[in-house]
Amino acid sequence: MQTLRRKAWARRHQMSQQRDVGVGQVDARGSERRSVIAAGALAGIVGPILFTITFFVQGLFRLEEYDPIAEVVSALEAGPGGWVQQANFVVFGLLTLAFSVGLVLLLRKSRLGFIGPSLLVLSGMALVWAAVFPLREDAAGVTYDPGLHIVGGMTYFLSSALGLIVVSRRLAADPRFRHLAGYVLVAGITGVALFVLMGAFVMPEDAPLHAWAGLAQRIVIVAVLFPCTVVVALRLLRVSRDDEAPL
Repeated sequence: MQTLRRKAWARRHQMSQQRDVGVGQVDARGSERRSVIAAGALAGIVGPILFTITFFVQGLFRLEEYDPIAEVVSALEAGPGGWVQQANFVVFGLLTLAFSVGLVLLLRKSRLGFIGPSLLVLSGMALVWAAVFPLREDAAGVTYDPGLHIVGGMTYFLSSALGLIVVSRRLAADPRFRHLAGYVLVAGITGVALFVLMGAFVMPEDAPLHAWAGLAQRIVIVAVLFPCTVVVALRLLRVSRDDEAPL
């Protein structure tokens, strides 16, 4: 009888240990997942801020040759020191990709939920593209596009704005982000509208507002796209650090 009791106790003890190991593994995976999400959130915060500071400081040091009111940010790639803006594009692009990963890991799954983060991934890739195919400066000091940079620029602005619109629907379905959904939707729609208006009235060389291209572009990114990204990333970081929040 005692032998049977010992065997029964041993079996219960073994099963308890296995459950403990299973719980430990789940906790470890959850902790690792939270770390990845937090890293993505930090990337979403740091990326826009670092990119803005970098191009702003560059503009200050190059005022003799560069006009931030008339010239777009990409024009900093042309001329002396252009590699700094190329590196700025690459770093921002990689941080945008990391932010997209963190976002898709935390937001609740839906049938077409991958579309929004995929558009944000595309925007990150477009930034890297803009660095690989930079604007150049001819012998007369005039900035020009050898042919492929514009593809990256247009892709970035459009995919960023559309990405916010689509992501806002997933935010609306998630109680942890629902209060941000309206703001993100408005920012995305505003971004698309400004993209169309700039294409018609600002960016073409013969457009009536072309002399203000640099200022117009900065308004779109600094006043519309970047603040929205940072706000979502801040919320993402907060949720990822809440141990009681489900992942």
